Amino acid sequence: MNDATTQELLDLNARLLESIAAGDWTTYRELCDDSLTAFEPEAHGQLVAGLCFHKFYFDLGASGLPHHTTMASPHVRMLGPDAAVVSYTRLVQRADAAKTPSLSAANETRIWQRQQGRWRHVHFHRSPA
Repeated sequence: MNDATTQELLDLNARLLESIAAGDWTTYRELCDDSLTAFEPEAHGQLVAGLCFHKFYFDLGASGLPHHTTMASPHVRMLGPDAAVVSYTRLVQRADAAKTPSLSAANETRIWQRQQGRWRHVHFHRSPA
């Protein structure tokens, strides 16, 4: 596995997670394929296809409260030159208006595919840790 490719994928994945935490639809949209599919708790076991389901949450807006996202124990598995799996536990530290901290954790697997020379996020599965 190419160390530069691994780092590129980890950097893109971190950018994706930050766009989610910040409510940055423009960046999220740039990194995701239009046909993105997902299994996630919000969908109650249903396969979600496309970006419309996710845009609803972005349209709610970011909370503006302090947060920090960590990819714990990330692992990259190349599935050939143009596809990769990035797996990790996502830890999100938040503080509410009273500065009371909280932590949430989820196990995530994200599939990235190189399309026309750039990596695009095409599928993910998220479940509570």
